[in-house]
Amino acid sequence: MGFNCGIVGLPNVGKSTLFNALTQTAQAEAANFPFCTIEPNTGRVGVPDARMQAISDFSASEKLVPTFLEFVDIAGLVRGASTGEGLGNKFLANIREVDAVVHVLRCFEDDNVTHVDGAIDPVRDAETVETELMLADMESLEKRIDPLTKKARGQDKEAAATLELIEQALTHLRDGQPLRLMGMAEGGGKGMRMLQMLTAKPVLYVCNVSEEEAATGNAWTKKVAAMAAEQGAETVIISAKIEEEVAQLTDETEKAEFLEALSLEETGLAGVVRAGYELLELITFFTSGPKETRAWTVKRGAKAPQAAGAIHTDFEKGFIKAETITYETFVELGGEQATKDAGKMRQEGKDYVVQDGDILLFRFNV
Repeated sequence: MGFNCGIVGLPNVGKSTLFNALTQTAQAEAANFPFCTIEPNTGRVGVPDARMQAISDFSASEKLVPTFLEFVDIAGLVRGASTGEGLGNKFLANIREVDAVVHVLRCFEDDNVTHVDGAIDPVRDAETVETELMLADMESLEKRIDPLTKKARGQDKEAAATLELIEQALTHLRDGQPLRLMGMAEGGGKGMRMLQMLTAKPVLYVCNVSEEEAATGNAWTKKVAAMAAEQGAETVIISAKIEEEVAQLTDETEKAEFLEALSLEETGLAGVVRAGYELLELITFFTSGPKETRAWTVKRGAKAPQAAGAIHTDFEKGFIKAETITYETFVELGGEQATKDAGKMRQEGKDYVVQDGDILLFRFNV
């Protein structure tokens, strides 16, 4: 099961620099002109989780395998993108394919890096991109009305239900409200997901600041935080330049010393990845043994057979039970055998809802 976040924003806000640092590659060309990213670049990033090392220590695992998120670097949008300005429609299509949006906002001054609107204002920039996405959603929905109306007249119940959903969505969009703020993504259920609306996707705002303000933020990040709070969204403050420098360091001690000198406890990227994970409502469960300790990803609320299916489809088809240990119990008692001896390993069936941090061993019959 793959989950991905699309990195969006106006040109020259630091999207490609952030992507490069996230994936520790130079796949995306960071340059001081619009549209330097011509094709969306994709990179897989391990999700930081200190629990994995603790589990591995008790299991004496030979290796650790983290769970991953996929990040897609999408070229800069500009005002008019919904009508094809810049490379608009092409990149709007790229956004439709991702599960969530990481919206990078420029919160730094730099005379050497031009701004497409001539001045720094991250809230205005966010509204510019949001407007283009809403306009694109409106155009997409309006094109579907006539064909669906004809089907609905022919007593097609599915078409009638979809048409009703589209009319509700258009009302919200015409009122200037992205669909995620109106609960349409949840209320419309499967129907809304099938419509692939841009503004129904969850959003994380990433404030890109100068190196000097990475630990403290600034007046612009406070404005973004206020905007995000009104929307029920989250923000992360990073300095893409710092992240780019950290990505070049291979020695962990050297990285820690570099961050400490900047009054940072961890990289901003670790925060971005974690926030992206939470944005998609994902949880982690673990499998562990002498060969490896591995983290796995499922949607919050997934039941044990679905978690088994994340490992292999045969596990889900032939699911019998899941031998389950909570992370806290595993660490407190000192590993799998000690947990069994204490009678703390549980046998869970098909209706068990997997909890974040569970250590699972699946029993199945194919």
